[in-house]
Amino acid sequence: MKKEASFAEILEARGVERREFLKFCSLMSVYLGLSPMLVPKVVHAMESKPRIPVIWLHGLECTCCSESFIRSSHPIVADIVLNMISLDYDDTLSAAAGHQLEAVRKQIMQDYKGKYILAVEGNVPTKDNGVYCMVGGDSFENVLKETAKDALAIISWGSCASFGCVQNAKPNPTGATPIHKIIKDKPIVNVPGCPPIAEVMTGVITHLLTFGKLPELDRLGRPKAFYGTRIHDKCERRSYFDAGMFVETFDDDGARQGWCLYKMGCKGPTTYNSCSSIKWNEGISFPIGSGHPCIGCSEPNFWDNGPFYSRLANIGFTGSDSNADTIGQIAVGAAAVSMAAHAIGSAVKKSRENKSTPAPAGKEE
Repeated sequence: MKKEASFAEILEARGVERREFLKFCSLMSVYLGLSPMLVPKVVHAMESKPRIPVIWLHGLECTCCSESFIRSSHPIVADIVLNMISLDYDDTLSAAAGHQLEAVRKQIMQDYKGKYILAVEGNVPTKDNGVYCMVGGDSFENVLKETAKDALAIISWGSCASFGCVQNAKPNPTGATPIHKIIKDKPIVNVPGCPPIAEVMTGVITHLLTFGKLPELDRLGRPKAFYGTRIHDKCERRSYFDAGMFVETFDDDGARQGWCLYKMGCKGPTTYNSCSSIKWNEGISFPIGSGHPCIGCSEPNFWDNGPFYSRLANIGFTGSDSNADTIGQIAVGAAAVSMAAHAIGSAVKKSRENKSTPAPAGKEE
């Protein structure tokens, strides 16, 4: 087996400046929630470790995950992302096709047995012998099982691979099934979203390269660093939710002033993702910031949890039993109570001041 060039060697050969490299390492450390003390470890891993061989399979999907990945801004894919991994097989991005490309996949499996990462985009059709997704004359289910057998770990890109997504929605005519229900003997990390955020995808690869293992996962197999908080918790419209100020229609004054989209069906209070913190398109915005409610695409069965524009029922308000119908009343009531308390306090203070002030000469109290 030939010696693989390190990440740093590849970057140097392609003209990536040291400053950009260090900036990338720092950004990824922040995204992963690592201590600043661990930044040197990330740098060392990038400089010394060989690239990770990756086989990227495509099942039932729309390729939006690949579209998202190749548009990562931190780092720019052309300079860094595709240098982090040795993307040796991807039937969508490859110039080769057919038996020639399938021979490459099998050669990688043989040469890097137990050392390659299997990335999967899309889910697995299980009905009618898998006829709904065929690769080289074989079902995608068979190709997946064959490729997963000697993989070090599996990354399920997007909601299709992680949870099933639209193909898995009722009545699911093709029997579309997420990866973790097909492969049960390998470590799997789910990176859901339709599509997932590009920098989240990059961060997962960075963690694998730096520490040689999957990041800490939540109960749904998602990396906690990126799916540990609700979109609602860091939403730029959260203050309007707390104040009971909601958009009622998409063309009302509240919509124009950026009020909370909860009543328009926003799933932010029940969706775990980094959209409101990392955002999209070089951190410019995200759906809620652009005026559209969150549809909860990183949660299981989100297509069946609709309809998208109907409000969620009984979302708690600051830990109480109140909901959107009473939040405004609470806010107004709290303001009224506060004003009344202020008025009473001012009157009491004034009365005390009058009593303590000496009477003018020649006058008796």
